[in-house]
Amino acid sequence: MSVLEPYKVLTVTHHNLNVQDIGHFYLKGGNEQRVSDGISRLKETFGIDECQYLETCNRVTYLIYKQGPISSDFLESFFQVVNPRLEAVVLGDISRFVTYYEGSEAIQHIFELASSMDSLVVGEREIFRQYRLSYDKCRDLKLVGDNLRLLEKATVNAAKAVYNSTKIGEKPLSIVSLAMAALQKKPLVTPQPRIVLIGAGETNALVGKFLKKYSYTDIKIYNRSLHNAEELSREVGAHSYHINELSNINGAFDIIFICTSANKEVIDEKLYAEMLQGDQSEKIIIDLAVPRNIAPEVVEQHHVDYIDIESLRIISEKNLEARKMEVIKAKPIIEKKLQKFKLHFQQRQIEKALNTVPQAVKAVKSRAIDQVYKDRLADLDDNSKALVMEMMDYMEKKCVSIPIKLAKSVIN
Repeated sequence: MSVLEPYKVLTVTHHNLNVQDIGHFYLKGGNEQRVSDGISRLKETFGIDECQYLETCNRVTYLIYKQGPISSDFLESFFQVVNPRLEAVVLGDISRFVTYYEGSEAIQHIFELASSMDSLVVGEREIFRQYRLSYDKCRDLKLVGDNLRLLEKATVNAAKAVYNSTKIGEKPLSIVSLAMAALQKKPLVTPQPRIVLIGAGETNALVGKFLKKYSYTDIKIYNRSLHNAEELSREVGAHSYHINELSNINGAFDIIFICTSANKEVIDEKLYAEMLQGDQSEKIIIDLAVPRNIAPEVVEQHHVDYIDIESLRIISEKNLEARKMEVIKAKPIIEKKLQKFKLHFQQRQIEKALNTVPQAVKAVKSRAIDQVYKDRLADLDDNSKALVMEMMDYMEKKCVSIPIKLAKSVIN
């Protein structure tokens, strides 16, 4: 049996279930209290020593420290406690939905998870942050102990080694970050170009955060809901207008970001001509909508540097492939960290076991002096008695150090 056998992972991910269905395997109820009550119930019901709970939009992971094997019956009972409303047909075929890792495989999985090698989006560091937050929460709730503490420390070290030694997280994948990277490469006529955001939804909200990060300040936001435009304007320090006012902009823009919820072209050639009011300077248009919000005639008939979501998606897919290649480079790093953790774990177990040695040796010495040899010691003169006590103290120290040295030599 492997020394790491008590480490176990039960996980449901995008690999074996649709993302929208993973929630059926979450602990149900209210936030921190839900985690505390739910895991405490699981620990008591199944004799689990320590448990860490990680919940994200595309996975749920139960990291367990428990002696003994886990069977299909255990998995069925476990998730019936997690969610009593799980259908019988799901529970009866639970191994189809839940992936189970044990021992070294469990440690490797957690290392790869935190390193974003097993993520829906390879290389996205958000999972590393989520793993650490989940550990901190479970630690504060006293749901984890020394064994998962050791693993958390090793996992953080492994993930940092992967991120620092490979390019797994370097090439951006999100459409907005790629759009901003494309903009940064454009030769701008002024350090503070006049920027127009058309639409105030989630995508342009993220665009606004990037613009603020890069200290762009000349920003106008146009939206069908003026209330939403005003909310985003407050966040990024912009001016807000109703989308019907676009025709009054009089060419006072250099860059357009457009992403609205309309399933059609929002700016046709006629409206764009009204927006220009005769301005002949080149404009940058970044169209992040699906379907596109800019009519093809605008690009064909005007001086426009046009970036659409399809061109950005192609870059994203190439970047993802590049990240996947970095996973290959990360594998030996994970393997090395796994072997190091196994050694560290063994050392820690011996360390804990040997903690009782000094007290045990001291107890033997005290019994020898106070009971077994009490009468014979009483017959000795003071010098002889002092010599015996000095010898006993010496033997006590040696008896403590011998097993520690022997353990270290075996481990090394």
